[in-house]
Amino acid sequence: MNRKIAGAWFISFLLVAAGLLAAACAGAKSIPPETVLHSLFTLGKPEELSLDMQLVRDIRLPRALASAIIGGLLAMGGAMMQGVTRNPIAEPSIMGITQGAALAVAAVSVNASLYGVLGNFAAALAGAFISGILVLLFSMKSASSMNISRLILAGTAIGTFFLSLASVIALLGNRSQELAFWVSGGFRTASWNQMTILLLVSIPCMIIALIMSSKINIVSLGDDVCTGLGVNPVKVRIVTMLLLIPMCAVSVAIAGNIAFVGLIVPHVVRKMIGNDYRKLIPLSFLFGSALLVWADIAARMLQPPYETPIGLFTALIGVPVFLLMIRRESR
Repeated sequence: MNRKIAGAWFISFLLVAAGLLAAACAGAKSIPPETVLHSLFTLGKPEELSLDMQLVRDIRLPRALASAIIGGLLAMGGAMMQGVTRNPIAEPSIMGITQGAALAVAAVSVNASLYGVLGNFAAALAGAFISGILVLLFSMKSASSMNISRLILAGTAIGTFFLSLASVIALLGNRSQELAFWVSGGFRTASWNQMTILLLVSIPCMIIALIMSSKINIVSLGDDVCTGLGVNPVKVRIVTMLLLIPMCAVSVAIAGNIAFVGLIVPHVVRKMIGNDYRKLIPLSFLFGSALLVWADIAARMLQPPYETPIGLFTALIGVPVFLLMIRRESR
C-alpha cells in the first residue's frame, strides 16, 4: 500500500471518528466529551442515567450512526454505479428511488388507517423498492440484457411522474409541508429501531459490494475487455443495480432525499487514489460517512434549536461539482 492510499485511509477514519464524537457533543445543548464517553460505557437502566446521558444514547448516537452509514451507502452506491455504467455523472438518485418513496409517504400521510399500519418509514421503504424494480425492468430489453441509456431515461421519467403525483396527493390532502420536510432530507426521526433495519440491510450489501469490486473494476474498462477476460458485463450490471435498490431504499426511508453524495464523493476519492474499485468502493464509503456526519452537524448548528434541511448542504456542494463535470465531459 503506497503512501497516498494509506493517507486516504487515515484521513477518512479520522474524519469519521471526529465527526461521530462531534455529532454526539454538538446540538442545541452542548454535552462535554467525557459525558458522551461515560454514557457509552455506563451500564444501568435508562431512568438511572442523567438527562444528558439519555440524550446521547437515545437520540444523538442513533442519529450520528445513521448519518454515517447512509452517507457511506450513498457514496459507495455512486462509485459502483459510475463503474458499471462508465458514466462519471451517474448516481443512485437517477433510478427514481427517492421519488417512489416520496409518493408512498404522500399516499399514507393522507390516509389515517394506512398511516397507522405502515407509518412513513415502512411506506418509504416499500415505495423505494417498487420504484427501483420498475426502473430496472423498464431498462431491460430482455431478461439477460440491460440498456444504460434506458436506465437513465426510465429513472428520470418515472421519478418525475412519481414526484408530481406525490405533490398532487399532498396538496389535495393538505400535507404539502409535511412532504416538503421529508423530501428535503434529514435525520430528525432516526431511532434505534430504524438502525436495526439499516444494519440488517447495509452489512450484507457492503460485503457483496466488496466481493463484486474486482468485477466492477473489469466492467469499467469496457465491454470488449470485460468479455475477453471471461466476465459477463450485463450480469455484473444487473447484480449491481439490484444491490443498489435496497441500499438506496433504506437510506431514503430513514433520511429522505439527500442528493449528490453519490456523485461528489467517488470523484474526490478517485482523484486521491485512482480508479481501482477494490479500494475506491470502501474509501468512498468512509468519505461519504464523513461528509454526511459533518453535514448533519452543520444542519443542526446553523440555527439552533431549528434544523436546516441536510439536502441543502449536499446540494450547495454537489451542484457546482456536477456542472463542472458536465463542462469537462463536453470538451
